[in-house]
Amino acid sequence: MELITQPWPWYVAGPLIAMVMFALLYFGESFGISSNLRTLCAISGADKHVAFFRIKKDQHIWNLIFVIGALLGGYLAHHYLVTESPLVLSEKTSLSLEQLGFQTPGTEYLPSEIFGLARLKSFSGWAILLIGGVLVGFGARYAGGCTSGHAISGLSNLQLPSLIAVVGFFIGGLLMVHLIMPLLFAVIN
Repeated sequence: MELITQPWPWYVAGPLIAMVMFALLYFGESFGISSNLRTLCAISGADKHVAFFRIKKDQHIWNLIFVIGALLGGYLAHHYLVTESPLVLSEKTSLSLEQLGFQTPGTEYLPSEIFGLARLKSFSGWAILLIGGVLVGFGARYAGGCTSGHAISGLSNLQLPSLIAVVGFFIGGLLMVHLIMPLLFAVIN
């Protein structure tokens, strides 16, 4: 049996995502990773101390099943569906990444300069994780949801706040890649 090692084309993945969204709409549910974290915190006892986590836990158990499925899917994809061929990057992108300090751009999906275990042994690695985690947590709470919730669930429900949030996510991503990341790599390398 030959395993699929290429990304699914949009005309397969898109309708599958749409079918999941129709099912969620039918059952009156919304989708988003941050809602999974809210459920996990509520089950862990945070509901006793913070009103935000006081939810009907039994109605949100499906969120945790989703998390288990995402972890299992990530494991299967990493161990059985990853291709050995390198990423195809433009020469300009490769040169830009090398100037930032990446040793071998395009040879791995998760560059070790950012995601390697050696990064966890440094103060800068822990500082980036801590600051990034606080910013993501604050942003998800302030925006009323995360990128997947707003971009997939909110936009499919034609919610104007989700459209505004998604535009903000894209602007933030562009600022990060073009302005903040070069500065950050100049400091930590």
